Amino acid sequence: MNFNFSQNIILEDERVLLRPLQEYDIENLLEISIKEPETWEYSLVRANGKENLKNYIQIAVEARENKTEFPFIVFDKKTGKYAGSTRFYDINFGFKTLQLGYTWYGKAFRGTGLNQHCKFLLLQFAFETLGMERVEFRADNNNLRSIAAMKSIGCQEEGILRNHMPIFGSELRRDTIILSILREEWFKEVKANLLKRITE
Repeated sequence: MNFNFSQNIILEDERVLLRPLQEYDIENLLEISIKEPETWEYSLVRANGKENLKNYIQIAVEARENKTEFPFIVFDKKTGKYAGSTRFYDINFGFKTLQLGYTWYGKAFRGTGLNQHCKFLLLQFAFETLGMERVEFRADNNNLRSIAAMKSIGCQEEGILRNHMPIFGSELRRDTIILSILREEWFKEVKANLLKRITE
């Protein structure tokens, strides 16, 4: 597929708007970055503090320019505030696969249903516009909140990559859990179930 990484993709419904993350968005995410540094407890690339956030956004924007990732900023229409960020990465159009991750939200937006709205829009775009066959999700196997969120939208657990990655600021290594949603699962049940949850 001839996908244009420079296009201004907007994904939105009545609750949320996702648009391409830009370098100027440091001001839109700075409050969460400074006040809630624990948000990146399980991340190798931290965005806590202004300098780390600036670096985080710069890496994401450069990855988009290099056509390997497509990062979004998340705007919560209900509160009128920016809530966090997410992205498509490890995009392989030949294999029709991608990963969905680097997802984080400020505390005020967790458990509000915002994530389900975001995931619906992102999965719908991946399967129905990009024509993907598989969307993969990964997380630190100790990140129980993230794993529960992924399973709640219909992700199927596939297995564990043992001793997979270093842990930030430590000599220890982490196990990584792999989950996914397949195209046939999206159309068979995941889409309908997720749509029902966000419209109840």
